[in-house]
Amino acid sequence: MTFPQRAIGAARLEVSVFEEIEADRTATGQALIIVVASNLAAGIGLTSSLYTAPVLHRVMLALLLWVFWAISTYVVGKYLMPEPQTETNVGELLRTIGFAASPGILRIFGMVPVIGGTIYVMSTVWMLVAMVIAIRQALDYKSTARAVVVCLITGMIGVIMAALIGALLLFAAEEVVF
Repeated sequence: MTFPQRAIGAARLEVSVFEEIEADRTATGQALIIVVASNLAAGIGLTSSLYTAPVLHRVMLALLLWVFWAISTYVVGKYLMPEPQTETNVGELLRTIGFAASPGILRIFGMVPVIGGTIYVMSTVWMLVAMVIAIRQALDYKSTARAVVVCLITGMIGVIMAALIGALLLFAAEEVVF
C-alpha cells in the first residue's frame, strides 16, 4: 500500500490499514510527515499564514507531543492496563498514532470564513476517533472502551505537557525578542 493510500485509509478509520502501519517498521517516517502536515494545516487554519512563529511552535510542540504520547501510551497501555494479548513497542505506537493525525490535514480549512471553525472542530474530533482505533490496534486490545480510557489518560497527560512546553517556547521566544 502506498503512503497516500495509508493516509486515506487511516482517515477512513480502516482497522486493516492501522494493522499494516503497526507492522511496517519503515512507516515511521511517513507517520512523521503526517504529524508535521497535520499540525502545519492546523496552524495555518488558525492563523491563515505559514510564516508565523505560532505555526512553527505548534509543529515543534506537536513533534514533541507525538513522541511523548507514544511513550506514555506504551507505559499506560502495556504496563498499567494491558489485556492478556497486549504486545507492542514504542515504534508501533509512533506509527499508528502518527497516522491517526491524517484527518487533521483538513484543519487547514479552519481559515474559511463561517464554516472554518466547524471544519476545524470536526476534523479534530475525527482525529481523536482515529487515535482510539490506532491505540486499540497497536496495543492489541479487544476492548475499544479500554483504548478510550488509555487515550483519555495519556491525552490529559499530553495536555499538561503541551501547556508546559508551550509556555516554555513562548517564554523563550519572548526572551529572544528582548
